[in-house]
Order: sequence, then C-alpha cells, then structure tokens
Amino acid sequence: METAYHSPPGGLPGPEKLMTGRAVFTNAYAIIPKGVMTDIVTSRLPFWRDARHWVLSKPLTGFAETFSQYIVEIQPGGGSDRPETESGVEAVLFVTDGTLRLVLDGTPHDLEPGGYAFLAPDADWQVANTTGTAIRFHWIRKAHEVVDGLDLPDSFVTREADHEPRVMPNGHDGWATTRFVDGDDLRHDMHVNIVTFQPGASIPFKETHVMEHGLYVLQGKAVYHLNQDWVEVEAGDYMWLRAFCPQGCYAGGPEPFRYLLYKNVNRHMKLRPGS
Repeated sequence: METAYHSPPGGLPGPEKLMTGRAVFTNAYAIIPKGVMTDIVTSRLPFWRDARHWVLSKPLTGFAETFSQYIVEIQPGGGSDRPETESGVEAVLFVTDGTLRLVLDGTPHDLEPGGYAFLAPDADWQVANTTGTAIRFHWIRKAHEVVDGLDLPDSFVTREADHEPRVMPNGHDGWATTRFVDGDDLRHDMHVNIVTFQPGASIPFKETHVMEHGLYVLQGKAVYHLNQDWVEVEAGDYMWLRAFCPQGCYAGGPEPFRYLLYKNVNRHMKLRPGS
C-alpha cells in the first residue's frame, strides 16, 4: 500500500451544504475535521510571501499549553526569509505536498513529501517554493525548555523513508512508531513521530498521561476514544489533546491508519508557572 500524506485543499463549501459537522471542542480534547480547513480560516503571518497558514493549535491557558501547530501553504515564488519571529523557539517541519526548499544554517535542502526537519532553538533557516505548484507542510513550534547542564539539540534534516518503524511491545506487528529522535536523548524536550496502525489494530488500553498531543491524520481512518467519547476520524482530521486526556483507538480499513504525533517530553513539571 502506497504511503499517503493528506493535505488540505482549501476552497469553500457551497451554500447548499448543511452546517452540521464533526468539529468539537471540549475541556479535554478538540477535533478539527478536514472539512473546516477552508480558505476563510487561514491566517497571514509577518514576513511570509504568497503563503497562508491553517492554525491547528496554540497555547491556551487551562488546555494544551506547550506548542503551536500550523499547516503552511506556499504558492510558487513564495516563502519567508524570516519565518520565526520569537527567540528560543525550536520547530519541526514535515512536508505533505510538493517540494519545499529549506535553507538551514546556509545549506539548501529540498524536502519532498515525507521530508522532515528539526530546527534547533534559534536556528538560522528560511523556506521557499522554487517549483511551479503549491506546497504544503506542517510547522510545529515549541519554546525550548533550557536545562542547566544539558546541551541544546542539533538541527537535522531527514525523511520518513529512511527510518524503520518500531513495532510497539505486544502490538503483534499492527502498531508501530517511526521515531526521528532517540528517546534517550534528553536534549530534546519534544518528539514529533509518525504512528501507524494496520487495519483492525488498536491501542488496547486508555492511555492517560502528562504529555500533550497534536495528532494530524495523514492516511486512513479510525475510531478514537477520547475522554468518554467515541469519535470517527479520517485523513485530514486533527486531534488536539490536553494532558491526561484518556485516549485509545481502533484502526479501520482498508488502508493503514497513520498520523503525525507531537508530544512534550523529558522535562520536570514546573511548580512555578511562568518560571
């Protein structure tokens, strides 16, 4: 089965469509289905040319507070020479459509679908669309939590195809995770992985943990159990989970169910908020 990476096409529904949909925001989780990622919910950001951004998550007091996630669309000739305007921020870029030109610390890289870049805090980077068609990619941002005695993580560029998925314990080969960072490398305070379930596979228990999550469905469909609710999700949908939201899922068919997963890791719990 060919690997797929869903991207929002934009546009607007016709006036004959019903308003009823699957979008929901609760005190434990949010679902942003692909059908609401239309032209009128995009944002324009400073120092970007011919580009627009679907903002999927941002820090909200009392909800998820550690990260923001955008889907970025750049038209031919567009891009940014100053994409990040905040200091101390690290990021992951993951390309789903087209070829993105990334210049990282002066070195150019062409990232095709499945291309992945980790951008260290305050890295020198720029992006551009040097092709003749629109490109789309995820931009996940986090303020790096500096720890005295730990070095900062290094920037790197890779692609999904170069990493072997790791089967989860007792997963019977149905549940695997593609990791781009060594889990024992404590310099990193966030992980952005790809999780894959074969049709019929499941998370066999209600995960309940301190990590916040952003989950963008790249391929397939599933039924997710979030808090006390069963929700159906499919390629193009986004799930945003606060810490300790119970979660589990069953993957549907006929193709694998895959999502891009953010989580915050490897840091003490702050006892003085804002410190």
